[in-house]
Amino acid sequence: MKKLVLFMVMAFFAVAVQAQEKKDGAEIIFKEKSIDFGDITQGDKVEHTFVFENTGSAPLVISNVAVTCGCTAPNWPKTPIAPGEKGEMKVVFNSAGKMGKQNSVVRVYSNAAEPIEKVSLISNVLPKGR
Repeated sequence: MKKLVLFMVMAFFAVAVQAQEKKDGAEIIFKEKSIDFGDITQGDKVEHTFVFENTGSAPLVISNVAVTCGCTAPNWPKTPIAPGEKGEMKVVFNSAGKMGKQNSVVRVYSNAAEPIEKVSLISNVLPKGR
């Protein structure tokens, strides 16, 4: 009986240690996943720079960035981000022709352990004053 309990305790610790090990490969962690600009006026352009870090063990390569509409324009690093390094992705939202609550989602495709990450720009577009 003691051997069985000892075996179970050892197995538990082995699983716990393995779960704490750093994942192999790249890993992208964004400082923030969304930014809310609140009320803006139709026709305004708002922008935000999303900061991220490669917390993995291999270079991070962003292969593509996809947006939900042509009103959103991303600019991301085209060169690999080394492990432990930070990168920036600038996103501009043009509210021309938009009204009401807007949530512009940007999908980031990379070689990270989680290959698709999402960030978003949120705003409430009000009509132009006369």
